[in-house]
Formats: sequence, C-alpha cells, structure tokens
Amino acid sequence: MMKDMLWLIRKTILTSSKDYKNLLLVIALPIVGILLSTLIYKGSGEISVTIGIVNHDVEQKVTQDTIDFMAQLEHTETSIIRESEADDLILSGELDAVLVFPEGFTRGAMLGTPKPVRIESIKGAQVTGYVKSYLNAYVQNISSMGRIAGGDAAAFNDLYSGYQNSTFHLSTAKVADQSANHDVTNRTIGYLVVFMLFSAVNLSALTIRDRENRTYYRLLSSPITARSYVFSNAIVNIVLMMIQIAATLFVLTRFFHIEPGIPLWQMFLILSLFALVAVSLSQVIVAFSDSTMMANGIQTMVIMPTSLLAGCLFPISVMPEAVQRIADFLPQYWLLDTFGKLQQGGELSDIMLNVAILLAFALALSLVATYKFGRNRDTQSYV
Repeated sequence: MMKDMLWLIRKTILTSSKDYKNLLLVIALPIVGILLSTLIYKGSGEISVTIGIVNHDVEQKVTQDTIDFMAQLEHTETSIIRESEADDLILSGELDAVLVFPEGFTRGAMLGTPKPVRIESIKGAQVTGYVKSYLNAYVQNISSMGRIAGGDAAAFNDLYSGYQNSTFHLSTAKVADQSANHDVTNRTIGYLVVFMLFSAVNLSALTIRDRENRTYYRLLSSPITARSYVFSNAIVNIVLMMIQIAATLFVLTRFFHIEPGIPLWQMFLILSLFALVAVSLSQVIVAFSDSTMMANGIQTMVIMPTSLLAGCLFPISVMPEAVQRIADFLPQYWLLDTFGKLQQGGELSDIMLNVAILLAFALALSLVATYKFGRNRDTQSYV
C-alpha cells in the first residue's frame, strides 16, 4: 500500500512538473503579486500636504503664531498666498488645501470665541481631516485662555505669554510607520491566496485529464485503489503549495525587505492550514466537473468572485456594509482576518476561532468532495 502511494506521488510530481503553467502558478505569479503590491502601496504610509495660507488678520500675534504652528507640522508645506489665487492653485493641484484666516481672528480668540478658519480643498476628508485635527486643537487651547481671561486683554496676554514660554517639555521618539508594510503584506497574501486556489484546482484537474486519456482506468486495473489515487494527488498538492508559501515569504522578506509584523513561522503555519482548504475546494470542483474545460469554468466562477468579496484583491473596507457581511461565509476572509489580528498585536489565543473556522471549511469541503466522488458512478468512484 505504501509502495503504491509513493509511486503515485512520484508520478503526480513528474506529470505536474512537465507542465510549465504549474511552475508558473506555484512560484512566479506570487512574486509578481509582491511586486504589484509594493508598487501600489509604495509611500502610502506617509501624508504630505501642501497648504496655502490667506491671512486677513495681518499683524496680529495670535494669528501669526497659529500660522507658524501649521508650518511646523511634519509632512506639511505652507505658503502665503492671495485669496484670488486660491481656487486656481487648488484646481491645478499645486495646493491640497487653503486656510483662510478671517479678519478679527485674534480678537475673537482673546474673547474665547475665535472666528472659524475656512478650509478649502477638493481632496476630501483625507486632507481636510488631517489639517483640522491639528488646527482645531491649537485654536481650542487659545480660546480656552480667552474664556478664562473673560475679555481682559492684559490677563489674556499673561496667560498667552505663559503658554508660549511654558517650562513643560515633551520628549518624543520617532518610530517607523509600519502601516505601508502591513498593507503590502496583506495584499501579497491576498494575491497568494488566489494563486493557491488556482494552482490547487490545476493540480487536482490532473485526475480529470487521466480520466480523459484513460490512464485512470488502467491504474485501477492494477493493485492501486481509487482512494490511494486521490489521496496521493492531495498530498502532492499540499506539498507544492507549502513550497509556494515558503518561496513567497522568502522573497517578501529577503528580496523586498518587507516587515510583515508577524513571525514567519506563524504565517507559514496559517497559510499551510489554508492550503488544506484550497485542496478540499479543488477536490469539490473536480468532483462536480466532467471535463477539464468544465473544471476551468467552475474555478473561474468560484475563485475570482469569492476572492473579490473576501478582500483578497483590495481592502474589504471599501465595500458596502451589506456586501462585507457576505465575506463572513468565505474562507479567504477568515484567513486575512487572522493576519489582521496578529498584525494588531493579537496573541495566538485570539485567533483560535479563525483557525477553527478554517478547519471547519476544510472538513466540510472534504466531506462534500468525498460524497460526490462516492456517488459518481461514471468514474467508477474515486473513494
């Protein structure tokens, strides 16, 4: 029995290695996925905003100090412009936003009710939200002093001077922004999942090609059993996908120097678990296919739509809420969710539910494939 199994495994490896498409799916395409992810998310971890300043409250210290504060922000470039230039500079893309300080801004701040600073932009909340978060906090501090002073200019000046010359010091340390690396990793894993599913079906489809050229029936006329035949195909499939996973992780970290935020051994084990799901799904597709062409059609209709809905090709957060709920029924989503939790500092105990769901998918799909193979009398039953 073991001798027959080893012979079948050797035969499957030799057969699959003769097809260059298998090698392309296993090794080359995941590397292309890493390159594509790197190009898409290159520099996405930094925010750089160009701001134009229109000052109608000239020669006022509080207003000028506020402008200076905005100019000192990291990833921000400011310039003084005329209001007549604002629209043209925004439309041309030279400026991301324009801040218009109204006349009387300083006087309003001293009274505790500063006039609002107008923000003009066509870049949306990504830019305006970034600018507002810093500007509002600074102006709120100044207006609090105005309310405490109760309109007394001398009292406000004392408070403001003390604020400007405060002996309180804040020490800061700059840390690397890993969000871009995590985005690249997640997109790479998403592409890898798609390639794993296609390569699993492609290798499982060898059983269909063996039926079409009658090799399968000649094998069954020997001591080899149908159960051994299918099991050997699954073993080779899983081993090749583990090689695919290892090669992808090696290239991701060694050649592209991407830090995934997760220990590599954890990534390898989790992806190997998903390999069981991919093989089980491929066996289901083969079980319901009467020809290679039919298997190719089914895999396209199943893999691509589910991978899109699960967030493999782009973040699931951009989809409507109702569509996002569909992802809960897809194994690809639970794999990506597992990596997301680990990147956010989760422990292995926090992903036990995800692991259990992936195992349940693998078991359920295996049972469906086994039942269908058992009912398939045209192929003399695989199992």
